[in-house]
Amino acid sequence: MPISEYAGKKLPGELLTDIPKLLAAYYKEIPDPANPAQRIAFGTSGHRGSSLLGSFNENHILAVTQAICQYRKAADTDGPLFIGMDTHALSVPALETALEVLAANGVQVMLDADNGYTPTPALSRAILAHNCGRTAGLADGILITPSHNPPADGGFKYNPPSGGPAGPEITGQVQALANEILTNKLAGVKRMQLAAALKAATTRSYDYTGEYVRGLGGVIDLPAIRAAGIRMGADPLGGAGVKYWGRIVELYGVNLTVVSDAVDKSFSFMTADWDGKIRMDPSSAYAMKRLIGMKDKFDVAFGCDADYDRHGIVTPAGLLPPNHYLAAAIHYLFRHRPAWRPDAAVGKTAVSSSIIDRVTAGLGRRLCEVPVGFKWFVDGLMDGSFGFGGEESAGASFLRMDGGPWSTDKDGIILALLAAEITAREGKNPAQVYAQLTEKYGQHYYRRQDAAATPAMKQLLKTLTPAQVPFKELAGEKIEAILTRAPANNEPIGGIKVTTTGGWFAARPSGTEDVYKIYAESVRSQAHLGRIFAEAEEMIKSI
Repeated sequence: MPISEYAGKKLPGELLTDIPKLLAAYYKEIPDPANPAQRIAFGTSGHRGSSLLGSFNENHILAVTQAICQYRKAADTDGPLFIGMDTHALSVPALETALEVLAANGVQVMLDADNGYTPTPALSRAILAHNCGRTAGLADGILITPSHNPPADGGFKYNPPSGGPAGPEITGQVQALANEILTNKLAGVKRMQLAAALKAATTRSYDYTGEYVRGLGGVIDLPAIRAAGIRMGADPLGGAGVKYWGRIVELYGVNLTVVSDAVDKSFSFMTADWDGKIRMDPSSAYAMKRLIGMKDKFDVAFGCDADYDRHGIVTPAGLLPPNHYLAAAIHYLFRHRPAWRPDAAVGKTAVSSSIIDRVTAGLGRRLCEVPVGFKWFVDGLMDGSFGFGGEESAGASFLRMDGGPWSTDKDGIILALLAAEITAREGKNPAQVYAQLTEKYGQHYYRRQDAAATPAMKQLLKTLTPAQVPFKELAGEKIEAILTRAPANNEPIGGIKVTTTGGWFAARPSGTEDVYKIYAESVRSQAHLGRIFAEAEEMIKSI
């Protein structure tokens, strides 16, 4: 698809999101439950939409919060519910609406003590810390965020007592019940005024920032970073962790410079992504132009998306592609965490680089390849059978140094700080570590791009079977496997993956746009990668 003229540039004022209009639409617009685009739909991580499109409005939040109240009651989850939000404009009204429903249902709610923002990993950490050693009174959580999505979007995510994203067995129930409530014009929704909800005995405060920052010493070797004097630059990118970096400096005395603490609901300081939209995607060189500009000022620099579940790592060589960093992180961690279980596996998504497979084999560890979605790593991170779980889209988490769980949701902060630990203890930054890995395992040429798709094509992709793909060769090589289910857990990958000796491609429909995503990799050459891409598109069109 064509690159926008605004890619890598700040948008002119007239193209920025009209925040007052967005907020007014949240309350004014009434979604039509008969319109599939305006129903509640949990994707890989929660319900997302925009008030301007009738897909994220007050009625949605009333319905889905009531559904969560009823689900947690049926599941005997009767401990506190930790709730937080990111810096998207729709997060504030959605949090207020949710609180009105939670308080009316008698749910004990844990709000941020500073009335501030809460990163996804801090919420996950709070749930796990409360539940540790308990068999009753278990906590769960709600995080209001559309992650890296554009400023006009909102998101609503439920994390059960496991601390990570809810799996389909939970979201399916919540989604069905919420849409039933929506269809019945909110019948059965309990609600009280916001002022009363804030004063309710069940509404409590929680120091998310302090609890999270104090725990970091058990996850990252911060003394090694401090002793080595690693010069770190953090660009909060106007996200939920904006106040966390300063607290880290205060507590651990590391050499970290925060370049901006500005929060702007229109994210006007961002440079546009490839399609001209503002998107806080730390894996995009277009979106991360300001962060990349820090490459010569620090040993390592980093930024995270709006809810801090994704990381972007910059070294003097520039922005490190997510797959490169995942490989370097895995290579480092499993050699420097001796307390981890000897059988702790590496979790990766089916569309991540195959160099991770080679690095994992070189470490003598087991590889678990799962569908896209961090929910597939939660159980393994909980019981220590996964040391690391990572996605190609720059989201990952790993265990504490003692082998216990830290965050069972993606954590951009620990991945950012790990880049400094690697630099301190290896004497090489992650880009240099990755270069060494390619010397051992060969170059891997990887790319992801979007292609136009009709709704019918997207539905077909989602339900494909290997028998519907009659091809025998890809880019001049025999096709070895056609996968529609992930090898590690036999769950649907929501698309197709075709592999040969020299490369592979995968295709998955977008959940929010009329496109499908093509991922491809070659261990041969850039030219071979280009051929895989071209033939992959032709295959998809002909099916």
